[in-house]
Amino acid sequence: MSQYPTAAELEARLHQLLQPTQLEVIDESYQHAGHAGANGLGAGTHFRVKIASPLFTGKGRVARHRLVYDALRDFMENGLHALAIETGDA
Repeated sequence: MSQYPTAAELEARLHQLLQPTQLEVIDESYQHAGHAGANGLGAGTHFRVKIASPLFTGKGRVARHRLVYDALRDFMENGLHALAIETGDA
């Protein structure tokens, strides 16, 4: 894993751990150039994740977000600065 993850790496991890029925990962890092956490490369630090998973059924928003953060924890510890998360039931 490189220091700054790609959308493809995040997608692969989320598919592996959360079995989503819908998934979209968008790198929005370029929108945060010059902000805290930006790396100057315009990639790999700020992502939007839109995900629906059967694992979310019966869970509230905080619990769903926790599952996503837990799945991506090592990325958060190694370059990923921010996630905007939108969740839905499968």
